[in-house]
Amino acid sequence: MQNALVKQSLVDLLPPLMVALVVAFWAYGPEALLSSPWTLIATSSAITAIVLGLEFVFERHAGWRMNKQEFFTDLFYVVLSATVIAWLTQTLAEDPLKALKTSLGISTQWVMHMPWLAQVALVIVILEFGQYWMHRLMHNVTPFWLTHAPHHHITQLNAAKGAVGNPIELFLISLSVLALFDFDNTALFAGLNVLGVVSTFAHANVRANPPIWYSFVFTTIRNHSLHHSTDYEATRCNYGNSLILLDRIFGTYREGESAIVGQDERRRLSIVEQALFPFQPLIQRYKARKSDASDAAAGTIEEVSPA
Repeated sequence: MQNALVKQSLVDLLPPLMVALVVAFWAYGPEALLSSPWTLIATSSAITAIVLGLEFVFERHAGWRMNKQEFFTDLFYVVLSATVIAWLTQTLAEDPLKALKTSLGISTQWVMHMPWLAQVALVIVILEFGQYWMHRLMHNVTPFWLTHAPHHHITQLNAAKGAVGNPIELFLISLSVLALFDFDNTALFAGLNVLGVVSTFAHANVRANPPIWYSFVFTTIRNHSLHHSTDYEATRCNYGNSLILLDRIFGTYREGESAIVGQDERRRLSIVEQALFPFQPLIQRYKARKSDASDAAAGTIEEVSPA
């Protein structure tokens, strides 16, 4: 019994330990690795792979167990986010912001003079603050909800599920103003990796329940599984992708957990259905008009037909 408690306590420490390892790597890692543009991609991929492996060892819910269909769907979205979505974000948002910053002569050199850990914390707060309000907007304004709803049609939670959703939503949720700030690159990448660790565990099928000093600030699977529950009204809470502290501050935090996730009677959407989901009202309106036109044409033919 005591051994089981010790083992569970160690499992509960996995998220904070991985956060600490990520920060230590970017603070003290080899210069050759830290200066490579490919290192962030490698560390982000490694985080997902490691947590995915932990799901097989420390499974939280059998109903969320990974299968071949889920794996390849998740892989599709991970690749999509790392390529197409990343390129769109860079081209349509970050590069224009940098150009605007230069043209207006905006200087944020003061950021570079902050202690390194303070820069990491600032990266986390800036990115999460924007994502919190974008996420909250998506749950409270219909056009934005239509882009976000496919993410809530997932019927199980796994390590890569944070990347699953409609491409429009994936682009919108990736937007930030980080490009306006002059961060040390290692601090920027450390902040991004910390957010990656937290959000990956927050979607993962791992039975880790981190200690209160962690879960008070960072989002956990308990908070986020409730956000993914089957009742739409119950999903309108715990918006913080990685910083549940923002929900506590802005009054949207709710205690609880849900082992059953998914919307619309837990109907799983295909990749094509997820892509088309925001346009369903337009598609249905078009089909209704087409049907009305067909009925009208049929009625006209009946009227002119000889008795």
